[in-house]
Amino acid sequence: MRHHVLIVDDNPTNLKLASCVLESAGFKIDTAPDAEQAQLLLQRSVPELILMDVELPGMGGLALTRILKASNEFKDVCVVALTAFAMKGDAAKALEAGCDGHISKPIDTRRLPEQVLAFLRHAGRD
Repeated sequence: MRHHVLIVDDNPTNLKLASCVLESAGFKIDTAPDAEQAQLLLQRSVPELILMDVELPGMGGLALTRILKASNEFKDVCVVALTAFAMKGDAAKALEAGCDGHISKPIDTRRLPEQVLAFLRHAGRD
């Protein structure tokens, strides 16, 4: 079975790069440039994992994560923060918001598929 991943990132280059890398590794990918578009996509289908950019226009990624994790429908979806922040404590903020982990930007394209699979395995979705 192909794993279904939603990538939420406002940077078109990052969105395209992550989606191409994961699609070529066999993942089914949906993409959204902001939290609002992500919410519309989530009305149609529930992914197994969401790669969530922390800094989004409008509603931020951590705010959307809090909303999703508070809902019965999405509380078990694995959410992984995508962050360019290298500051100490950013990973803790993502975890406090309900993220299941984080991946630092710039994305390491050689490691991304295995990182996503590791989060899915940890969430019991392998």
